[in-house]
Amino acid sequence: MPSVSEADHSVSPPQLKIPREYNAAHDLIERNLQAGRSAKIAYIDDNGEYSYGELAQRVNRICNVLVRLGLQREDRLMLAHLDDIDFPSTFLAAIKAGIIPIATNTLLTPNDYDFMLRDSRAKALVVSSAIFDKFKDAIEKSPYLKYVVVSGAPIEGFQSLRSVMDRESEDFETVSTVSDEPCFWLYSSGSTGTPKGTVHVHSSMIQTAELYARPILGIRESDVIFSAAKLFFAYGLGNALSFPMSVGATTILMAERPTPDSVFKRLKERRPTIFCGVPTLFGAMMASVHLPKSEDITVRISTSAGEALPADLGERWTKHFGSEILDGIGSTEMLHIFLSNRPGEVNYGTTGKPVPGYQIRLVGENDQEVGIGELGELQIKGPTSAAYYWNQREKSMHTFVGEWTRAGDKYSKNSDGYFTYGGRSDDMLKVSGMYVSPFEVEAALMSHPDVLEAAIVGDIDEENLVKPRAFVVMKQGQAHSEEKASELKQHVKNSLAPFKYPRWINFVDELPKTATGKIQRFKLRK
Repeated sequence: MPSVSEADHSVSPPQLKIPREYNAAHDLIERNLQAGRSAKIAYIDDNGEYSYGELAQRVNRICNVLVRLGLQREDRLMLAHLDDIDFPSTFLAAIKAGIIPIATNTLLTPNDYDFMLRDSRAKALVVSSAIFDKFKDAIEKSPYLKYVVVSGAPIEGFQSLRSVMDRESEDFETVSTVSDEPCFWLYSSGSTGTPKGTVHVHSSMIQTAELYARPILGIRESDVIFSAAKLFFAYGLGNALSFPMSVGATTILMAERPTPDSVFKRLKERRPTIFCGVPTLFGAMMASVHLPKSEDITVRISTSAGEALPADLGERWTKHFGSEILDGIGSTEMLHIFLSNRPGEVNYGTTGKPVPGYQIRLVGENDQEVGIGELGELQIKGPTSAAYYWNQREKSMHTFVGEWTRAGDKYSKNSDGYFTYGGRSDDMLKVSGMYVSPFEVEAALMSHPDVLEAAIVGDIDEENLVKPRAFVVMKQGQAHSEEKASELKQHVKNSLAPFKYPRWINFVDELPKTATGKIQRFKLRK
């Protein structure tokens, strides 16, 4: 089956030649074998190291397992898996066999899994034994599920992935697919409603690698990449699968949840050169008493996505470690980052400039593009947009408008072409007749040395007018007092226009978040 030709960056936007007959898994695997990387380490997980040759063999064995179970082309397979070698092996195997994997968040509830199995009509489930209990009821209730395979410790009554794959051949002929047909699904985080099955086509993964990972991130074969964002996220899937495999780099996988200590352990012991995190994690790391010295790690560049990175946090990271964080924005719908800062041109507090290959526009209430410095709804045009939401026609039509995709975020652009986050479209506040971005106030609060995290929502004052209310997580050992609240209000007044300061300060132990780390402001409004 044909492989992708390298992107031509001499044209604007860059063009990637993807043949009509194209299988994403075949391309990512074969490009490394043909380049002589069979013996090179592809993955390092908590249990061992695996070369590109071993990965290819594992993929073929699992292909044969899936076919022997009875799965056919275009059947759907739900993959609910911790980050270890079985995730990329199974994900790629399904794609190579023409089966559609659905990478599923491992941090959800049994009710979520019941909904997703029913909604997707997945015929098979490959699940990590560590989270199997959350699937028990859903497995019993699903009218469509026929095959369940457990990865990790065996569970009585269910097939073990390790056992069944060991009996299969290492040879498998790639199923012929085309670049525009469905390749895999990702469910949206559901932070504002029911999760939506987001359908991506075969050409999308390599597009993100060629348009962002190579020219912006600068990933190369010699890199070792570690993504704290898990593989089931669109962000993590690029960081830890399509990006490294596009160039033959090595990837570190971590099954446990990312905490400052678990991340520091990998940074010091595994010596990655690229680290991919989210603002919440970067903040917790910088606040940790176990923060490593700059000479203890080898990270040359980091990325951040999920929510906008506060300027103060990025600046403190660079001052301490001497390397930059490339803050960017992507989405489940666009698969990965389409707007990003660039090495050597980082402007902390902004989300950077459009990634080559993508066009960005900011649209006002009259559906016309807004001027410099004005807030507008972010819309993206690019080759990695999802095809549609599964069985969600109205929502698909609202989000995917011709060649443009609506992000649901408010942004402004300055005269230098840098874009600055202004909050979710439905989170904007109108205070004293003027729009206030929650993120702008949150960033001002977080620039105070005693504040760890902050979230802003609108509330009604005694005159029935909307004003900002702050929910603040203080750093360990800091006081929760009226005096501290007054100090924080004054701090914001000193940083922003006075009408933007929070009229109320609520001190909390933690903020409600989605599994991707995004603040769930709708819960705070309640």
